[in-house]
Amino acid sequence: MAANVFLLHTVSRLRSFFATSLPFTNQNQNQNQNPCTSVPPASKSQSKSKCQSTCFPLFISHAVTVNGAHSAPMFADSGIMLFLLFQEMGFNDKDARVILDTNAALTYLPSDHIRSRIQLLQSVGLKGLALSRVALKRPDVLTAPEIDAILSVIVDGDDLDLKGKIEPAQIERLLTGTDPRFLVGFETKLRLLLQFGIPKEKLGKVLNTVNLAKALCFKSSEEMERLLAFLHPFGGADLVLRWPAILNYDLDSQLMPRIGYLLELSGQDHHATATVLRKFPSALAYSLDHLKDHVEFLKSYAGLSYEEIFRVILVYPSLFSASRKRKLHPRIDFLKQCKLSSGDIYRFLIRAPLFLSLSFEENLANKLVFLVKIGYKNRTKELAMAMGAVTRCSCKNFQAVVGVLLSYGLSCRDILEMSKKHPQVLQYNHKSLEDKLEYLTQEMGREVGELLSFPAFLGYKLDGRIKHRYEERRKVLGEGMSINKLLSVSTASFASTSRKKPISEADENEEEMSQN
Repeated sequence: MAANVFLLHTVSRLRSFFATSLPFTNQNQNQNQNPCTSVPPASKSQSKSKCQSTCFPLFISHAVTVNGAHSAPMFADSGIMLFLLFQEMGFNDKDARVILDTNAALTYLPSDHIRSRIQLLQSVGLKGLALSRVALKRPDVLTAPEIDAILSVIVDGDDLDLKGKIEPAQIERLLTGTDPRFLVGFETKLRLLLQFGIPKEKLGKVLNTVNLAKALCFKSSEEMERLLAFLHPFGGADLVLRWPAILNYDLDSQLMPRIGYLLELSGQDHHATATVLRKFPSALAYSLDHLKDHVEFLKSYAGLSYEEIFRVILVYPSLFSASRKRKLHPRIDFLKQCKLSSGDIYRFLIRAPLFLSLSFEENLANKLVFLVKIGYKNRTKELAMAMGAVTRCSCKNFQAVVGVLLSYGLSCRDILEMSKKHPQVLQYNHKSLEDKLEYLTQEMGREVGELLSFPAFLGYKLDGRIKHRYEERRKVLGEGMSINKLLSVSTASFASTSRKKPISEADENEEEMSQN
């Protein structure tokens, strides 16, 4: 068979080009990756000769072979130019060879087109190793026309203002995990989110939180519109902003059954259901069976009605995150052992729902031991009420409260008596408690023992109620007034007797409790 003179001429030119132009030797590359660096430190001519004989056939194999068949000389030129382009754009030799091997379509495209695509990928943050990973895992990212459309939206969509807002890792996950044909319509779906009410300045945050493929690419525009319309009565854009991952879920098989169950439990109260979702939107991450399992447990084992269960959920929807076996069952067991009826359990959970999810070893066990030390008897209703009170404060604050009361001369028996009358005394902020005790004993000149008959004194605001009322009434009654009558009378009654303008109703509220 006669030799192809054009191919021989191209081979001759490429051999001459490699011999005179390419700096194949790179001291920083691993010798096993670049055959040119495996030569011994002999003469330069020997090294050049070895490089030519080793590298040249390798490049020719990529440059002149497409799908196993020899191509025209233009493809030889295209292959080597692409290899040089990849080197220029930061790809190492090994990655460049693999990319050429796995994407024969590259040799049919102008090098300027490939350069532009790589620069566009770099402009969204895919550089160095990230760029190599994307091109290796999804070779068609350099050739598929759909890529230009989505990258242009991110970089040049001025009205969307997304440039630099989407994390490169998110874009990398999207491109490597999604067939380019699913990227069609990406811009349309972004605009649907804006029309739905997502503020443009928060769109980037939403896109960085969701699974872009599940949330936008695998859903059609029609499916996206249906999903957003369904969410509208339950919080709409606010719900999405609170928990963007909701966009990852399928409307028909996941969101509709789960939200529908909560809506049924609420008695078709859309507002109450929306409140639950606003407080704990990730409840929708749990399967329908999981939601039903928790509800049916509270009904069958705690004796609560569906209406009562929803009220507990409304107060504390995070109960769905508590393990039924490790937390719900033993906590309800404890309450039943403390002689609480179903009605008592309901009222307990409304007031102290955190009891269902706090750690036993690191939190509840320590508080239980401390309560027993100050005199509470095990398996009693009083112990359960005290446990409910201290769930709202940390172990450290609880112990500090007891320490403050002891430092003012009260005994453990006194503290026990006070907390049985007013369990909240155990959960107040210890610093606020100390300020009130100091004012009671120093400014008002009272004995701390008066708290035994009126422990609720420690729950009123010091500046807003205690000081104000004491100073007003002292002008009329002097020092010997009852602290119970001073503080427990309503704001309207106090204002009428003191002939002063009523103070703000906000002052009626008790002191904020210490939080964990």
